[in-house]
Amino acid sequence: MSLPIVAIIGRPNVGKSSLFNRFLKQNLAVVDETPGVTRDRNYAECEWNGVKFRLVDTGGIIEKEGDELQEHIFDQTMFAVDEADLVLLLVDSRTGPSDIDVNIAKRLKKVHGKTMLIANKADSDKVEAQIFEFLKLGLGDPYPISAAVGRNIGDLLDLIVSKLPKPEKILAEEDVIRVALVGRPNVGKSSFINKLIGQERLIVTPIAGTTRDAVDTEFEFEGQRFSLVDTAGLRRKYKVHEDIEFYSSLRTTRVIENCDVAVVLLDATEGVSSQDQRILDQVLTNRRPAVLAVNKWDLVEKDSKTADIFTRQIKKVLARHSFLPVVYVSALSGQRLTKVIELAVQVRNESLKRISTPEVNRFLQAAVSRRHPPAREGKHIKLHYGTQTEVSPPTFVFFCNHPSLIDKSYISYLSNQLREEYGFAGVPIRIKFRRK
Repeated sequence: MSLPIVAIIGRPNVGKSSLFNRFLKQNLAVVDETPGVTRDRNYAECEWNGVKFRLVDTGGIIEKEGDELQEHIFDQTMFAVDEADLVLLLVDSRTGPSDIDVNIAKRLKKVHGKTMLIANKADSDKVEAQIFEFLKLGLGDPYPISAAVGRNIGDLLDLIVSKLPKPEKILAEEDVIRVALVGRPNVGKSSFINKLIGQERLIVTPIAGTTRDAVDTEFEFEGQRFSLVDTAGLRRKYKVHEDIEFYSSLRTTRVIENCDVAVVLLDATEGVSSQDQRILDQVLTNRRPAVLAVNKWDLVEKDSKTADIFTRQIKKVLARHSFLPVVYVSALSGQRLTKVIELAVQVRNESLKRISTPEVNRFLQAAVSRRHPPAREGKHIKLHYGTQTEVSPPTFVFFCNHPSLIDKSYISYLSNQLREEYGFAGVPIRIKFRRK
């Protein structure tokens, strides 16, 4: 599900991070009286009345020519504006419009249709009466709030969600399978696509981070149409210091949310890193079907024990993801690249598999007879019946007398039993419990 983006921008110390924290109801952004504390973008998922969106906090804008840091912050903010579906320009009700506010407003005129003017620190009727001097910014009526005390925050959120585009899942045509290639920088994603389609459609270079945006490449294999999406390499968060890279990472996240299958590329010459695990967790958190492709397999010495060591390592490190199919490939020679595509088709079909309700209940009865859910807090847990409610990801709902007392280990047990019985290779399974 691709979520709309809401960016909070403005000059320093107008309360952007305070509003960010207020929306999220938690202190994710650092708040300080010192101007310019927020230098990089901070983003998180926000929800209001069932509507979800991505909220982006930006650094304070100070237009100083020749100041490299301030120019960098300004560039980051402009990226936020370009990427956002809605821009919140925050101003200070107590100080009135400043020259910086006026200059920012001028730049926002071209995106006026997706801009809201928010007058913060209006924590009293007296202060609120002064906010209409912001009308000279030309961005419409200012909306008075106080992020510090929560004044008018609920009404503001109501207004924000009413202006957001409805988050619709971006589906390719019914007969086109959308495959996202994700992985660390320089793992060979672009080379993989180039070799697969047999032409130099994408730039390939040994310099890590060449691909800055998601690129779609359509091709056909054995009568099936595919849309391959080459994404920017996902780095560790503390290494994402360039403004372009930050939004490349955000776009890659959106590609993962919208793909039919994710192909996670690993580097055979480096083994499985913690960053590989984080990328894989991101894919599975979004409940996307996945295939593990170990690239650069041609560089592994086959006459040594390296291959066996790597195989053991991947099984050990990724033990909890053992349901994912693994294929060893070479983007340089083309070895087993078509096998990846074949697995992508199989995994997608598994994600669309539906089990009938009578069959689910037969499975549940057999699973419970083999291992009954353990009692908790002195209460006996009884599973009554179940059904599959969704596909992609396959979602099973089991009805019982005490849903909140189901142990995590028992959820894992049911998930493993479902895989053993029905397959679901490469597909995250979602299990829910509800009271009868």
